This record gives sequence, structure tokens and C-alpha cells, in this order.
Amino acid sequence: MIKQVSAGFVIFRWTREGPKFLLLYDRGHDWNFPRGKLGTEEKSFYGALRETQEETGLKRADLRIKRGFRAYERFTFLNRDKKKVFKTIIFYLAETNKKQVELSHEHEGFGWFSYQDSREMLKQYKERGAVLKKANSFIRQSHRLRRSRLGMRLR
Repeated sequence: MIKQVSAGFVIFRWTREGPKFLLLYDRGHDWNFPRGKLGTEEKSFYGALRETQEETGLKRADLRIKRGFRAYERFTFLNRDKKKVFKTIIFYLAETNKKQVELSHEHEGFGWFSYQDSREMLKQYKERGAVLKKANSFIRQSHRLRRSRLGMRLR
């Protein structure tokens, strides 16, 4: 079996309604997070940054990386040569203030979606939905902690 590793980011931005997640539309196939195959000897975090910039135009300076978050999507598929591939995608989490992205030729569109809308769009991929759920929980928990710390400082 062939093993393949990719990496990417779950990217979100805050709105009045809460966090909105960036999803890219894959040339008539499906919605996904920015991600791609790692280069030879490339570390997953740096590969995730590279792929995110290539697919969205978002640079490292545009992202606030959320430390302590890592999620995985694992699945098998048959490649074009009908060989079985075991794929692992490593996801990191980042926040941005940018609304507009510059899509690569690999994608036809993008959107910023609420957690509920993102869940619906990713529902056919159980593991991708699990990555989204973990990211949303992490964001909500971090937001609650930040607010409680802020409240303690104001007293």
C-alpha cells in the first residue's frame, strides 16, 4: 500500500455571528480546507503554510496560528493506477482578518461559512467533519478562556 501525507489549515475569521470557516471549492468535486501534498523532507507545518499560500494567497503574516491544535483526516482510496493509497492529512488551525483570498488554478471558488453551514457542506466526509468539529470546539474553548481572563483583569 502506498502512503501519502498532506497538510493544511482550518482557517477562520470572527464575525458578529461567530467564527466563519474558509472552504475551497475543488473543481466540481467538493468543498475542503486548504491543503496539499508535502514535498520530500518537508515538515508538515511548513508544508501546510506553503499549500495555504499557494491555494489562497494567505501568507504567514496573514495568519494567527492557534498553538495546541492538530487534527488528522485519514482514509484510503484507489489512485489512477488502481493502487490502494493510505492518506493522512495533518491540519493546523489559524485565524485571519482577511475576507478575500486569491485562488489557485486548483479551485473554482471559496466561501466563509458558519460552523453549521460548514458541517452541512462537509457531511459526506465523516473525518473532515470531525476535523471541523474539533476546530470549532477549540475555538470556542479558547474564546471562553480569553474572555474569562479578560474579565479577571478588569476586576
